Amino acid sequence: MLEFTRAPGALPPGRRIYAIGDVHGCDSRLASLHEAIGADLASRPCDAPLLLHLGDYVDRGPDSRGVVQRLAAGDPLPGVPTINLLGNHEQTMMDALSGLGASMTDWMIQGGREALQSWGGDPDAPRPTWPAHVPPADMDFLRALPLSHQEGGYLFVHAGIRPGVAIAEQSRQDLISIRAAFLYSDADFGAVVVHGHTPKTDPTLRHNRIGIDTGAVYGGRLTCAILEEDQIAFLFA
Repeated sequence: MLEFTRAPGALPPGRRIYAIGDVHGCDSRLASLHEAIGADLASRPCDAPLLLHLGDYVDRGPDSRGVVQRLAAGDPLPGVPTINLLGNHEQTMMDALSGLGASMTDWMIQGGREALQSWGGDPDAPRPTWPAHVPPADMDFLRALPLSHQEGGYLFVHAGIRPGVAIAEQSRQDLISIRAAFLYSDADFGAVVVHGHTPKTDPTLRHNRIGIDTGAVYGGRLTCAILEEDQIAFLFA
């Protein structure tokens, strides 16, 4: 049974957002979480639901290809609009497959070996052979991922934002990669930031941010935050 508590932000009446943290190739967990969301919608119908994924679909886990193709195929929950945001791991993968030398090494260090293998590629093969294993449709999906989504009292991004910089002026790199300057700030960001990127054992609930990367790929749980009006609850897989 869901346990709702007071959230640090709010959405308009009738709106409900299901926000999912870092997946990292854990496709079976993502499918289970989508199923749980569908069950919640069936038991508690909503006029205006939204499914939102916060990025880092690839690397480290066993089935990056499965995750990307599940999301690229369209709305995973029939009748529920879906927004998929960009994470730093997608950016590194795109850079690597575009032939940027340093990014090729970075991708392998950050879990790209497992990702490339899920597409049938050999990480030890010559690097120019890597791009041929990832279908153009999958790359098109990655290239089209937006950086953020804002509505009600919330801003949804992969990593966070830089304190003291207006939301509209945030850099791409900060939105997908920032950590310390954001995580340790008590500033009012102008919206409650819902983010992933930095894994913790449990969701983090602060007055200015909600962190929902709970380390699914490291043996933790895949987390979905349910936001409606001024309340929040969590689903896990």
